[in-house]
Amino acid sequence: MNRIVETFKFFSWPVISGILVALVILQYQQLAELRVIASPEPVTTPPPTQSTSFADAIALASPSVVAITATNLQVESVESATEDQLQLLLEERDSLGSGVIISQSGYILTNLHVVDTFFDAFDTVVTLHDGRRKPATVVAWDRSNDLAILHVNLDDLTPIELGNDQDLRVGDVVFAIGYPRNIGQSVSQGIISAITKDSANQGVIIQTDAAINPGNSGGALIDSEGRLIGINTSIFSESGNFEGIGFATPASIAIDASTDMIGQAIAANSGYLGVLTGEALNAQSSQLFFGTNSIRGMLVENVDPGGAAERAGIQPGDVITRVGDTAVTDGQNIMMEVRNKKPGDTIIVQVYRNGQTFNLPTTLGYGEALIIEL
Repeated sequence: MNRIVETFKFFSWPVISGILVALVILQYQQLAELRVIASPEPVTTPPPTQSTSFADAIALASPSVVAITATNLQVESVESATEDQLQLLLEERDSLGSGVIISQSGYILTNLHVVDTFFDAFDTVVTLHDGRRKPATVVAWDRSNDLAILHVNLDDLTPIELGNDQDLRVGDVVFAIGYPRNIGQSVSQGIISAITKDSANQGVIIQTDAAINPGNSGGALIDSEGRLIGINTSIFSESGNFEGIGFATPASIAIDASTDMIGQAIAANSGYLGVLTGEALNAQSSQLFFGTNSIRGMLVENVDPGGAAERAGIQPGDVITRVGDTAVTDGQNIMMEVRNKKPGDTIIVQVYRNGQTFNLPTTLGYGEALIIEL
């Protein structure tokens, strides 16, 4: 009996210790399971969605698109004045359209039908995206492509960035930017609907369903990056309003034609200073105006607003004493020196003002329009 008790004592402590250890392990596992149940589900952040806004592309191109107002002189009626004479009754109408700045030098591309008028009596004003409004000179046009080049004497212009219309595919997203119906600059979105051959000119025409309304002609058709891919030209419509079929001249064709037109316009025009002068100063008039009889040159009476002279800093009351290397003795000197230059050429005009002499670099512009038929 004692031996049995001793044996039980010997084995009881290990058994009890094992039971205690098992209970501890079991409680630990239960506590771990409770912590897992009580802990919140991990938060998974959804992947960022790609923005579908094209605001950056529009902001890039918008400053390069301008509004054009042209006074359109057309024949309203024809009456018989005598047996062998006819009398034309003319009517003035405002033609509204858009244009695209293609050069910091002031060249603007548009459709010819926006500025075209009877007798080619152009009277055109351009309004920029920033609100500046200036008269523009029509310097050249290409009737076969319905394109025209305007020139404005303005600084701080933003030429549009050019895209590659050779890579266009049907279904590409595009935007038409212009000034429809005189409501201000407006943007419409669409796709390339078709790219077809023009049977008449054997050229390429871009078809789009981006809305092109009256006033959009001559504006920009841009890609999703804000680059020029076409010049909005016309619509196909039975009602006269946009019906989902619009056409644009590819940018490559328009820019190539523009380069040719600008080159011919420069070659066919003389430089234009844009000043109105009085008679040449002599000893008597010099003494009268300036208190000394030694000033020689042409007294500036007026300068064209926004013209080459004004942009160079020439002011009414200045005396032009030298143009280039030629000392000014009369109006003929100024005229011949300027006429020997081309639009875009820069010359040094020396003026006398308030007892001081200033040498003003002056970039010449265009005067009256000269027709360039291509």
